[in-house]
Amino acid sequence: MRIDILTGVPELLQSPLNHSILMRARDKLLAEVYIHNLRDFSTDKHKKIDDYAFSGEAGMVLNIQPIDAALTRLKNERSYQEIIYTSPDGELFNQQAANRLSTCENLIFLCGHYKGVDQRVRDNLVTKEYSIGDYVMTGGELAAAVMVDSIIRLIPGVLSDETSALSDSFQDGLLAPPVYTRPAEYKGWKVPEILTSGNASKIEKWKFEQSMERTRRLRPDLLED
Repeated sequence: MRIDILTGVPELLQSPLNHSILMRARDKLLAEVYIHNLRDFSTDKHKKIDDYAFSGEAGMVLNIQPIDAALTRLKNERSYQEIIYTSPDGELFNQQAANRLSTCENLIFLCGHYKGVDQRVRDNLVTKEYSIGDYVMTGGELAAAVMVDSIIRLIPGVLSDETSALSDSFQDGLLAPPVYTRPAEYKGWKVPEILTSGNASKIEKWKFEQSMERTRRLRPDLLED
């Protein structure tokens, strides 16, 4: 998989994308992530990538020109399944979206910043808009990093135990059950006996019941969906 990220603040993405699971995926040549500075595509003599809104609203807006130039160059080099704009008013990103995107070969993320981008970018250049929650951040860079992490970890071979991702919360529409490890008792706090029983079928039944209970208590909206 190849992921290209367009941003006006590339420094915000360097650390999140160069450690842990993402670094392992890149070392294994299972995923490539390229960060492109939009200022490199600006025709403005000062390399500006933003301007005031015609409406007179406070805040700056990302220009269409450097975005279009960057997308044109990338699309001339390869085909992309999705061009994703990170926006607080986009579709809420979830595990099902991560699953779908993890099967793609090439993706582009366009990071919103300031008051957003020229609406013509959204109308004509991007194919999908995602939000990571109902709140506003300074820019879409960290949101893009969150989504990229969620997608890449699902690629076969990235995780040491490929079944691990399949048991994550939300994969089956439920929260994951509680997990425990050794010692079986610590300061009088005991691991549920069922987990040390060795009875695989009863353990699976317990895990499902726990998932249902936790989802009903913490995220009842998932059961409604």
